[in-house]
This record gives sequence, structure tokens and C-alpha cells, in this order.
Amino acid sequence: MEFHNKALPGKVSRIGFGLLITGLILMVAAFALDYRRAMFDYLTMFMWLLSLGLGSLGLIALEYISGATWSTPFRRVSEFLASLLPVMFLLVIPVVVGMKELFVWTDPQVVKSDAVLQGKEPYLNTTFFIARAAICLLIWVVFYFFLVRNSQKQDSESIPQYTKSNIRLSAIFTPIFMVTLTIIAIDFMMSLFPHWYSTIYGVYYFSGTLVAAYSALTLISVLLKEGNYLSSRINNDHFYSMGMLMFAFNIFWAYIAFSQLLLQWYADIPEETFWYIIIWEHSWKVVSIALFLVHFAIPFLVLMPRSVKTNLKKLKFMAIWMLVAHYLDLYWLIMPAYDHHSAVFGWQEIGFPLFAVGVVIVIFKMKARKTNIIPVGDPKLESGFNFHL
Repeated sequence: MEFHNKALPGKVSRIGFGLLITGLILMVAAFALDYRRAMFDYLTMFMWLLSLGLGSLGLIALEYISGATWSTPFRRVSEFLASLLPVMFLLVIPVVVGMKELFVWTDPQVVKSDAVLQGKEPYLNTTFFIARAAICLLIWVVFYFFLVRNSQKQDSESIPQYTKSNIRLSAIFTPIFMVTLTIIAIDFMMSLFPHWYSTIYGVYYFSGTLVAAYSALTLISVLLKEGNYLSSRINNDHFYSMGMLMFAFNIFWAYIAFSQLLLQWYADIPEETFWYIIIWEHSWKVVSIALFLVHFAIPFLVLMPRSVKTNLKKLKFMAIWMLVAHYLDLYWLIMPAYDHHSAVFGWQEIGFPLFAVGVVIVIFKMKARKTNIIPVGDPKLESGFNFHL
């Protein structure tokens, strides 16, 4: 199939580097003013970027194992976003360096005087934490490398065998993806409250990750379509599917969130309910209500009509909305560990999301400069273009 790749304009790089540098300056200032607060802000940003990178790799695997064709013309967008994963090796370093500011279980004196933390010490210790993080990141990067390499080699060689190889890799990766994502969610977020536990926490972060990945895919795909960087054969039915899945996974997120709340509140066990008490007192109560409205109620009402899912402007707006909602969700999960009594927000928090968005734009532009935006050699591409509801 003939497709001529069109280079993205230079302003994309300027915007990306502008956001990245501005965010970096504000981040440095935030660390200089209040190191501990900045560490929690940094962790929020780190988990948001990880959601985009790891979630996008999950979408690639999902396409292969499900045999979906409608998403094939857009898969390269997810591949570019998954390129965040190698960068996470660098971005995780500040988290490791600042562990003592984030995790109370890193303090030997606290552990010595706490029977619960002593019982969890074989798992919650610095050495094992770093080892788990390194292993998970390495596993993700290895699967990313092989899945993306096969996809990109297919552009020039057009060999169906690459698709078969990726189907096998995706089948292996999917359960590993779920396990490793759960490990990181527990280690980097739930262990901020080492006395609290939830058996559904990994699924909760998984659901938010899929919402973020589909939102990023939708936003970038709409922008590329508006700029005529995608094939003219891509129609509104394709974008309807994106909007529908963004809507569906957001309902799944709400279902998991409510399930966790209902089970723990109904059991009324102090070890489980104290976290909910924290986020339902003082100014955290306002954030909790805002999260319900921003992440579920408003998207549910707005994305329900079919007309919205085929309206590119509205779909683009809702994709941005959901990415912001996911950031708010991570803020709600992480920042109460910094201050139980007050939901802090000021200029210190602004630089971190700006830096994160800048990183995404710069990496995407770098990948788009070297690789076709559409996987032109994929045997499913023709069926993808012909997709209709």
C-alpha cells in the first residue's frame, strides 16, 4: 500500500522543548524551596508518564492478541508513546534517591518501633524495592524493543511472520504486564501508607493506565488527522471506536474504585478504612468530590452520546480532559502521604506536568522523524482502513 510519510512541523519540537525547559526550571525551584513536597510531586508525574508508556505498550499487545484491525492504522502512535519506557530508567533515579522523603518504611528507627513494618520488612526494604523496580523496567523495555522492532521492520519487508511473532510475544507479555504493573503500583504508591492495604490496588492503577493510554492515543490521532498526517481513508468509525473504548475503560475505572471503597467500608476494619478517613476529611474531601465529578460523572455524561464520539473537536477536548483527570487521580493517591490534613496546590505543582507533557512531545517528534506514522507493511492495514461499524 502506498503511503507517503509527512514530517511533523518544526513548531512541535519548539513547543515540546519549551514546555520541557519551563517545567524543568519550575521543578528545580520547587525542589529548592521544599524538597520533600517536590518529591511527592515528582512521584505523581513519574507515575503519570509511566501510565502513558506502559499503557501504550499494553494497547499494542492487546491489538495483537485480539486480532483487532480497526486500530492498526493508529498502532504506531502507541508505539511512539511506549518509547517513554526506556526514558523511565532515567526518570526513576530521583525517586530512588529521594526514597527517604517518600517512604516511611525506609527509616530504620520507625521500623524498629513498629511491629507492622517489622513484619513487612522482608518485602519493604530499600534493596529489594530497587531490585523490583529495575527488573520490572527491564522486562518492559525488552518487550517494547522486540514488539516495536518487529513492527517497524515490517514497514520495509512486509513479512506476515513479524505479526505472528508479535502475537506470541503479546500473549507472553500480557500476564507479565499485569503482574509487574501491580508490583510497581503497590511499591511506588500503596507503600506510601505501609499500614494500609488493598487487594484491588493493582487493578485500580491498571484501569487508570488504560484510560490514560487510550486518551493519549485519541488525542494524538485526532491532531494527526486534523493536520492531514494520517491516511484520508481513516473515517469517523475509527474515532468512534476510540471514544467508545475511552468511555468504557473509564467506567471500568469507576467500577473498580467503587468496589474498593464499598468492600473496605462495609468490612469496617480499621487497617483498611483509615486511608478513606484521611481522604474524606479537611480539604481532601473537596479533592475526593472533584475526582468523582472530573474523572467519572462529567465524562460519563459527555461521552455517552454517539455524536460526541464522532466529533473530532469534542473527542479531542475529552481526551485532554481524561489525561488531566488521570493526573488528578494520581495526585489524590499520592499527595495525602505528604500532608494528611491539607491538599496542597501552588506554583510548585505546575512545573511537573509541564515537564511531563514536554517529554511526551519531544519523544514523539523524535520517533516520528525516523519512522512511518502508519505501519505500512502490516498485513492487517488494509482491513484497518476498510473498517466500518
